[in-house]
Amino acid sequence: MATTERLYYHDSRLLEFDARVISLSETDDGQIAVTLDRTAFYPTGGGQPTDTGTLGDARVVDCIDAESEGILHVIQGPVPEVGATVHGKVDWLRRLDHMQQHTGQHILSAAFVKLFDAPTRSFRVLKHECEIDVALDDPTDERIEQAVDLANQIIWESRLIQVSEVTSEEAAALPLRKESAREGELRVIEIDGFDLTPCGGTHAKLTGEVGVIAVRSWERAKGLARIQFMAGIRVVSDYRKANRAAHEVAAAFSAGREDAPALAAKIIEENRKLTRRAGELEDLACRVEAEELLSAVDREAVTDSNRGLSVQRDTPESDKRVSDPEGVKEAEHRTPTSRGSDRILDREGVRLVAKVFSDRNADSLKHLALALITHPNVVALLGSRDGDTARLVFGRSADARGDMNAMMRQACSVINGRGGGRPELAQGGGKNVEKLGEALEEALNAFKQ
Repeated sequence: MATTERLYYHDSRLLEFDARVISLSETDDGQIAVTLDRTAFYPTGGGQPTDTGTLGDARVVDCIDAESEGILHVIQGPVPEVGATVHGKVDWLRRLDHMQQHTGQHILSAAFVKLFDAPTRSFRVLKHECEIDVALDDPTDERIEQAVDLANQIIWESRLIQVSEVTSEEAAALPLRKESAREGELRVIEIDGFDLTPCGGTHAKLTGEVGVIAVRSWERAKGLARIQFMAGIRVVSDYRKANRAAHEVAAAFSAGREDAPALAAKIIEENRKLTRRAGELEDLACRVEAEELLSAVDREAVTDSNRGLSVQRDTPESDKRVSDPEGVKEAEHRTPTSRGSDRILDREGVRLVAKVFSDRNADSLKHLALALITHPNVVALLGSRDGDTARLVFGRSADARGDMNAMMRQACSVINGRGGGRPELAQGGGKNVEKLGEALEEALNAFKQ
């Protein structure tokens, strides 16, 4: 059975080595995996991602811990022969980053135990930050910062970090921060006078190599405190981005970086007031617009006595009277958006307003519909071309007939969208803006049935 000697267990700074190829295999996705008799490449595990680097002239893109079968080095490039000796080289910056994050996690987790008796339940090194789930009662910004301050104090004291191997019996007598699920010989990481815990990952030799720890955010998750943090070179990179963003915001205010938060808060408060005032004016404007639209129904409609139907012709000459039945039929079958105008109908005492607008957002459309249906016996079928989106809002007054929700679903199927609501008010939208008029026509036909 193939086994692999794990060189990183003894020296996390060992980056180059020679090894013999024991076997070749193929992964589930068809890539070649090389098993060596010894390796400095760390495989994914314990919350720490894999190392990458080179094996001969091939690129090592992943390492898989097959336990008793050894470590599988997934490569891209020339495949070595079984029995050949190859030279391996680990990517240093990636290894350094993982060493800093993993060692930083040991220090931060120990700080939570020291201060609050709060053990870490899980740990993950992510692409931009790390996460630990801590069993911390009553988590607050202040308590978390206390743990961060203690962790950084330990880092800046540059305490010695030692690695030792002990039997399970010896481990049972040690004051370990957490128990190991593994049986047999254990690898124990000791931070001088501060922490002692079993771990198989890569670590610094001195706490000072971690540089600094910073917490970005935290939240409650599954009864634990989930803390997003970073260490070392990640903190420097994050600071640069944050500092650049802060200066750009400050420049927008023609102010210093320290003055920007107060100025931003002032602008946000002013914007909140303006938004509220704009909403009030929008409601007022919509009430006036609704009065005008309904007045047009009463003023301009021509009645077809046989059908009880009144139509405002959707032509540029909509102020002309329509007296012939054929004209009524033509208006009925014309798309509501023909030549950019609207159509307003009055049927069996119900004042029906159907109109398509340009560049009117969903909120404004809804405000107008609500203003219309405050009047008795009104049905409003409104649409808008809002950028590349078709918007629809259908509503009726309490004494009018019609299921707006059912009509909305039917209309949205025409514009490849979706929507819904209540029988008296529904809204929706879709991406097929070109069929907005057809969708409104579909709603009109449904209302006539």
